[in-house]
Amino acid sequence: MKFTITREQLQEGLTAVAAAVPAKTTLPVLANVLVEATKQGLRLSGTDLDIAVSTTVAADVDAEGAVTLPAKKLSDIVRELPPAPIRMSAAGEQRVAIECGRSRFKLLGLPREEFPSFPAVKFDKAWTASAGVVHKLVTHVAFAASTEESRPILNGVLWELRPDRMRMVATNGHRLAKMDVPASGGSTADLIVPPKALEQIRRLYAPEAELEVAKSDNHIGFRAGSTLVFSRLIEGPYPNYEQVIPRENDKLATIDKAAMTAALRRMSIVASDQTHRIRLAFTGGTVRFSVQTPDLGEAQDELPVTYEGEPLEIGFNAMYLLEILKYMPTDEVRLSFKAPERAATVEPVGWNDPASYMALVMPLRLVD
Repeated sequence: MKFTITREQLQEGLTAVAAAVPAKTTLPVLANVLVEATKQGLRLSGTDLDIAVSTTVAADVDAEGAVTLPAKKLSDIVRELPPAPIRMSAAGEQRVAIECGRSRFKLLGLPREEFPSFPAVKFDKAWTASAGVVHKLVTHVAFAASTEESRPILNGVLWELRPDRMRMVATNGHRLAKMDVPASGGSTADLIVPPKALEQIRRLYAPEAELEVAKSDNHIGFRAGSTLVFSRLIEGPYPNYEQVIPRENDKLATIDKAAMTAALRRMSIVASDQTHRIRLAFTGGTVRFSVQTPDLGEAQDELPVTYEGEPLEIGFNAMYLLEILKYMPTDEVRLSFKAPERAATVEPVGWNDPASYMALVMPLRLVD
């Protein structure tokens, strides 16, 4: 193996695969990056066995070959080298010599045979989508997935692929986010994807890139340009989220998002650290926020609101509401309610976008 590469290209490749290299692992080869000198350039790959990333960067290859090298040490060395061409060559079976200007290093690696092989995902029947559209879905939905181990299926994001649309849904059982975007072509599939894999799409692919999405029995693959991402899918049936989305909410409130966010933050200072419970009372043109925490104190606030319906008092976890508001894409939001014990919805007001978006939050029982 022998090649020459610019520092920028090598850094770019190492940065791309870094997120797939685990910080701690019991399998030493997983802390390494697979370095392959090929006719196409230099291919770098990293994996933690759940997610794998591979990218090819331009390099002048004199002799093909492959070895795995410690990812962190290689990145640290490259970052500190002067801005000059880097020459790398095999200096023994698992030893690689690195030269740049007057700097010389020799790094010990592990044989490529020990590196796990990537899943066999075929891209011949791939769905295609603009990476920017997928970014939008991930940004507005993935936050609502669960982080608890008790129901692994809720740790994933449901990605529904249909001939005319794509939809992502995520929930932890207390809040839910759902977005639809128009799509064309492709077959029908329901995939449950770990948020960490979706985050790689946002990190690695430019919004204008054309993204190919393919699946095997239990893996999903993404490809754009010379960068590939593979991830395990979460297996099992996703809960029927449609049945929790309310269809009969007849009380509507339209409110300024920034003002509501500020009021919720103020109230949450005094709210219980366990439940974050806040009471909202809607009447006429105002919403009154109030908190009572026995061992801490109480707080009230009030905001103007456009409200239609009978007066309503309802309790929420302030943290869930704040998180939902953070991802709402407009300055005003519309909340809909039915009763104090029924789910409420939050939607953007005046969003002239082909995507449709809504979030749902379950109420908390009010204790007088």
